[in-house]
Amino acid sequence: MKPELSSPAPLQIPAAIAEPIADYLDYLRLERGRSENTLRAYGVDLRLVAGHLAGNCKVRQLDEVSVEMLREWLAQLHEAQISRTTIARRISSVKNFFAWALKHQIVAKDPALRLVAPKKEQRLPHVLQSGQIDRLLSRPAPEPPAESSDIPKTKADRQAEQKRQAIAARDRVIADLLYASGLRISELVSLDIADIDFERRTLRVTGKGNKERVVPFGKPAERVIEPWLKNHRRVLALPEAEGALLVGARGARLNVRQARQVIAQALESLGDTSASGPHALRHTVATHLLDGGADLRAVQEFLGHSSLGTTQLYTHVSVERLRQSYRQAHPRA
Repeated sequence: MKPELSSPAPLQIPAAIAEPIADYLDYLRLERGRSENTLRAYGVDLRLVAGHLAGNCKVRQLDEVSVEMLREWLAQLHEAQISRTTIARRISSVKNFFAWALKHQIVAKDPALRLVAPKKEQRLPHVLQSGQIDRLLSRPAPEPPAESSDIPKTKADRQAEQKRQAIAARDRVIADLLYASGLRISELVSLDIADIDFERRTLRVTGKGNKERVVPFGKPAERVIEPWLKNHRRVLALPEAEGALLVGARGARLNVRQARQVIAQALESLGDTSASGPHALRHTVATHLLDGGADLRAVQEFLGHSSLGTTQLYTHVSVERLRQSYRQAHPRA
């Protein structure tokens, strides 16, 4: 089944352009094993440039596309103040697509070959302090409410309370596991119960490019996962959840958007951090591991980074924190 891809272009993209795009997305899904999120991003990027080519440049065939047309499209992105990171990603999408089209003889030459992506903004990730992590993860576990003989509860009231407790228990699992394991949010919601090895306290994780890795988690996370599985998951789970570890309020597997919302609300409740999403916990655990003396390559494996350069970003975070401490504490800083 092809992924559902929204088309931001208001006009009809000619079939001679739309069909190769669809074929390319099939290639990425079937032969390269790209995730649904990656396919969606590629689809949006390619439909945007196709809309520009068809609408502004009156292109009807891919062979009509020139590097000047693509540069005009990039100029519009800059004028619209699109971030450099987004522009770089869109250029990458276009370059990869035309390289594939040339290889498959859909075009006679590659018009995107000379496109140059802007340098990505090197912004240091938000990192939570140890005290903030303690507050985030120290919320009390859900407990059965005290029963009062004076106020009898209806069956509906009891069910509503059980559901509230189950959601609270699940939300604790989300936060604890993200910090314990450094998973991407998409990796977390894809976990099945069968992926957990409680004896070794490890998770079998399928990451980007369908690459599997084994990630450890600690005793605190285990103490949160076990009551969720034993007492609360069954309150929410319907048959369509199958073996999913995390379940949404409607009984199916929890999705990425719902999990993001849980973490965003939890971080906002701290009141003293600009961190706003689940990736902040991934940044945080990586930085804390390196601050604690973990080997850089071990952290690379832990996070599932294909490039050591990506992991090295967190060494910059640690160095920057050291500089700040030095400036604050050293008498001759």
